[in-house]
Amino acid sequence: MNNDILDSSFTFGIFLVIVGLAGRFFGWNQANVIFLMGVAFELLALGVFLYRKYKK
Repeated sequence: MNNDILDSSFTFGIFLVIVGLAGRFFGWNQANVIFLMGVAFELLALGVFLYRKYKK
């Protein structure tokens, strides 16, 4: 169960980063917000991964 949450947050973060970069290319006003949300999800997934790794 917990690995599914980690995988989904990582995948959703990658998706948001890609959409944010595409939005920058097309000149969307909210592209930076979407990009930074993706980076935040990536950092969250990294934090959870490292926490689990060092918890053992």
